[in-house]
Amino acid sequence: MKITKIETFIAGNPWKNWLFVKVHTDEGIHGIGEGTLNGFAKTVEAAIHELSHLVIGQDPFDTETLSLKLFRDVYSDGGQIQGSALAAIETACWDIIGKVCNQPLYKLLGGRNHDKLRVYANGWYRGPRTPESYYEKAKITVKKGYTALKFDPFGNAWRTVELKDFDLAIEIIKAVREAVGPEVDILVEGHNRFSVHTALRFAEAMAPYRPAWFETPVPPQRISSIVEVAKRSPVPISCGEDYYCREQFSELLKHDAVHIIQLEPQFLGISAAKQIAGMVHAANGVTAPHSAQGPLCSIACAHLNMATPNFFIHEIFDEFNEPWEEDILTVPMKVENGYVVPPEGPGLGTDLNIEEILKHPYQQGNWLPLFKQGWERRKSN
Repeated sequence: MKITKIETFIAGNPWKNWLFVKVHTDEGIHGIGEGTLNGFAKTVEAAIHELSHLVIGQDPFDTETLSLKLFRDVYSDGGQIQGSALAAIETACWDIIGKVCNQPLYKLLGGRNHDKLRVYANGWYRGPRTPESYYEKAKITVKKGYTALKFDPFGNAWRTVELKDFDLAIEIIKAVREAVGPEVDILVEGHNRFSVHTALRFAEAMAPYRPAWFETPVPPQRISSIVEVAKRSPVPISCGEDYYCREQFSELLKHDAVHIIQLEPQFLGISAAKQIAGMVHAANGVTAPHSAQGPLCSIACAHLNMATPNFFIHEIFDEFNEPWEEDILTVPMKVENGYVVPPEGPGLGTDLNIEEILKHPYQQGNWLPLFKQGWERRKSN
């Protein structure tokens, strides 16, 4: 079997353009993948086509070789753009392998480790940045069966905050805890916003509300910063979604400070993601893969999570996206009482509905401006 052609398609979701690929073979079997990257849909699309010569004519079963060609052989560090292109193609190859073997992807990655996957809701708090709004929306979300909710209460903060904004963020965290009660997990999203000392001030102030984690409170480039925060914070720290190669995770894990690792399979590919999950397992850590791109990314993560013994919790944006989202996949993944299972069909267990995707064309303003006042409303910009 040989790869013969790669097609790309962009669905213009208002808050983030979703990029999908379709990898064709000479035996008539195709696979699909996702390469969404906030603000870079057209750039990653170009990278996929520019790198396609490295995989055309190759066997899609040779995922390790293909990944090495797409990462090492270019002899340039394209970061998340290169990682997204690589992962889109490699995920599609795993989809092909599953179809040929007539097995769901998770069976090829180690088999079923869990009966179902506990999820946390993200994107549920769209609206004004007030404790009242977060309180009301949190109550609505837990009524849907979710047992964990993630949210960013920090507005457009960067590095430091004024006292009134500091107090407002803590009031929002308090409001969510009061809304959901003592048994639902709350997860606080930091979006790489703060300096070390600001992150620690927030960690100490939010501790009474028992967050399950404080996510990416400082920028990812200096691993020493996240290590310092993790070792001094009274609440667990999570991170990892920004990294795009094994070496970054190796550097992070050697400090034995962060034990909730949010690897992004869509920057790494399935093969590397599985290996990193093993690295985290060896470090007595747990994985909670980043899954805040499009719906196909969520399904790929679910397959990986099902086959990962040290899986912790699965991120779900799907229910809080545009209503047409479930129509762009032939088999969408559904949340039931706060849990999901990946589709049981061969490979990823779903396919692209190209006709529906074409109804929602790319728009340059479709991105999530996390440092712009009012981004929480998630309107087109």
